[in-house]
Amino acid sequence: MSVPNTNGTGGGWWSDDFAGPFLGRAQWRWIVFGLIFLAPFTIPVALNAVRDGDWFAVAVVLTYAACYLVFPWAVSVRDMRLKVGFSVVILALGWTLFAWVGTGGVYGLLFAIIPIAMGLPLGWMLVFDGGTVLALGVLEALGLAETMGGGGFDYSDLWAMFGITTTLFFVVRLIRAVRRLREANETIAALAVGAERERLARDLHDILGHSLTTIAVKAGAARRLLETGQGEDRAIEEIRDVESLSRSALSDVRATVSEYREVSLAGELAGARAALRAADIDADLPRAVDDVDPKLHSVFGYVVREAATNVIRHSGATAVRITLGPNWITVADDGRGAGAGSVGTGLRGLGERLAAVGGTLDAGPAPEGGFIVRAEVP
Repeated sequence: MSVPNTNGTGGGWWSDDFAGPFLGRAQWRWIVFGLIFLAPFTIPVALNAVRDGDWFAVAVVLTYAACYLVFPWAVSVRDMRLKVGFSVVILALGWTLFAWVGTGGVYGLLFAIIPIAMGLPLGWMLVFDGGTVLALGVLEALGLAETMGGGGFDYSDLWAMFGITTTLFFVVRLIRAVRRLREANETIAALAVGAERERLARDLHDILGHSLTTIAVKAGAARRLLETGQGEDRAIEEIRDVESLSRSALSDVRATVSEYREVSLAGELAGARAALRAADIDADLPRAVDDVDPKLHSVFGYVVREAATNVIRHSGATAVRITLGPNWITVADDGRGAGAGSVGTGLRGLGERLAAVGGTLDAGPAPEGGFIVRAEVP
């Protein structure tokens, strides 16, 4: 019989679905437990063999016990050929003790059947353990059971072995499933941390990008007014706006970290109007947002914030127009904009926000010149 998928990475009955150590740190504890399980079987058999001078039986018993003790390491390797080979060896030793040496009963074979059930995939377990139980059943049916094993066996012994083997098989699979679930939970936790970092980075970009741009524009306007000595009252007003925007940005950053910040479409339109006016850009903005679906106010507010920030920082535009519909918004300017294939961090994050509500974002040069950003939620 061929042994496919020897690296243990595939699935199905004939390959190992569970990579990695079989029992982890418990491998070393198995030495203690294994010796406890082995003692009632190996000590009487070995003493009888020594008393009879049967050193072959002594060697077989000791080798059988050693295989039983090392099976956690033998089945933790990734090469299926080694696992199958180990199973063949320990099963052959078990049959030798049972049929030739005479160990006092059929239960000595459990020391071979149990490692196979616990360490091999279902297909190989059925071949080795199922074949063993079937062979014992044939011996019982032929009337040979009473003369084998030193003490014989009957069908009740076979059913007991079958029940023990099956139970251990599913218990070990359950242990491995729990381990995989634990690893999956760790992966999910790591992904959640990454998603939270992306959310925080996106929100901080949206908040600070707009606020700092407006602050820089207003501070520059105040400086020019003070340098020329004209419009001192206007300069004071701009400085007050800078102070107010700074406090607002600080509050938004704190709220974003706590994930309690809400973006208002009306508020963003008002902020964009003030920022564009400070940048000497003519703004044609809607005065009301009643026609827009209330569920879209927040995400459209981010569109206004990001688009207005890009207009002030990058476009060199002199005029901007924002239009609203029940489920769409457009921001168009007469500036140079960016290339059709150029997508910055802000627009990328904006696209992710819209995708989260089932919307789309289109941004690129307008046919009549300038740059246009359009967001729509079907």
